[in-house]
Amino acid sequence: METKMILTDEEKAILNGEKGATLAKVIKTLILYGETFGAKRFARVTAPGHLVTSFGISVLSPVFNITQELIDAGLKAEMPFTVDPRPIDYKNVKCNPIEKLIFNKFLYGMQDEYELQLRQLGLKDKNAFTCACYLDQVGNTPKKGDILSWAESSAVVYANSVIGARCNRNSGIIELFGMILGKVPEFDLLTDEGRKAKWIIEVKTTKKPEAQILGSAIGLKVMEDVPYIKGLTDFIGTELDDETKSYLKDMGAATASNGAVGLYHVDGLTPEAVEMGEKLINKDAKVYVIDDAELERVKASYPVMWKDENAKPERCFIGCPHLTYAQLQQWTEKFEQELKRQAKTKVGMNTIFTAAPDVVEEFKNKDKATYDKLIAMGIKLTSICPLMYMNNPLCGKKNVVTNSNKLRTYTTSRYFTDDEICTIAVKGGI
Repeated sequence: METKMILTDEEKAILNGEKGATLAKVIKTLILYGETFGAKRFARVTAPGHLVTSFGISVLSPVFNITQELIDAGLKAEMPFTVDPRPIDYKNVKCNPIEKLIFNKFLYGMQDEYELQLRQLGLKDKNAFTCACYLDQVGNTPKKGDILSWAESSAVVYANSVIGARCNRNSGIIELFGMILGKVPEFDLLTDEGRKAKWIIEVKTTKKPEAQILGSAIGLKVMEDVPYIKGLTDFIGTELDDETKSYLKDMGAATASNGAVGLYHVDGLTPEAVEMGEKLINKDAKVYVIDDAELERVKASYPVMWKDENAKPERCFIGCPHLTYAQLQQWTEKFEQELKRQAKTKVGMNTIFTAAPDVVEEFKNKDKATYDKLIAMGIKLTSICPLMYMNNPLCGKKNVVTNSNKLRTYTTSRYFTDDEICTIAVKGGI
């Protein structure tokens, strides 16, 4: 095979089948992928992988065939990897018998078999199912400058932006091939030039912008380009503490889902912006000003996908991407205050928080008082992916509300701000 990419002797040997026909297919696929985007060489992966494909859905049988071929060839990831959330949790996210039938027979009936494959390929452990793999409790936290093989959009944008690692927005299974080969094609966000900003975002709001709406506005405007955000530190400060990282997590997820952002820089805050400042901005960068009116315009543009716009909401999801430990505590306090305001003891609708299994375990064990308070309010805590739940056509028809712009974008759920969603969930109506 003639290649445009420059290969080392070892890579040529792998391509020629000297380490087996299956690994030759893996590197050939990665070469074709890299050459599509102008990659000149491979870069060594320096931190554990994260796999976006976490669900045993029958239509993905070609994926299961590929993973089995890898297993049969004795191949596995070089380092233990994490994976996106599981799709179902009947204990905490109740389903009726017909919904369960669809989940078990037509959607995720191959979940157990697929999870066995993942373990054989090098899955980190039984709790390694989360979209927020970079959290301390989960343990798949790269360092600044690490080269990654990830595909989950909300994790990629966080790793690139908040941590300063380097990863392209890969497609599903491509990231698995990169984990196994231990190398990924070097292009775009893996290069210094590819990490420069093509947009300057000027935040000129009168108060702290809602993270989900700010991220949505940025994503809708810049699409896949890199933005350099000015003025945001006036509201969230210049320290990457838990609260600020949680804000950037949610903002980044919205930039990645409402657009295709894989990296953003925040002036005076994110690692590369602190290190290089405006040297990261291209000379011909465009400018986008975001003020109060612009945020209101963006929010008002979201379509209501419910059959009856005035219907009573049936379910509320909070935590897409998964909530942090600090966010679980903050949301519990927020709901406690709202219940007192409305003179209630329990929420008025089916309300579900989602967080990584390891985060949930730590929350239960280290702050049992707050956990017990959360459960006493009638709120459920789970580690599923709300999006995967909404894939069930019966569940997708339900009137679901959320504070997640990502969940709103990919499903029929309806977006509300943090304050609005809390009021709605406690009241049991809009």
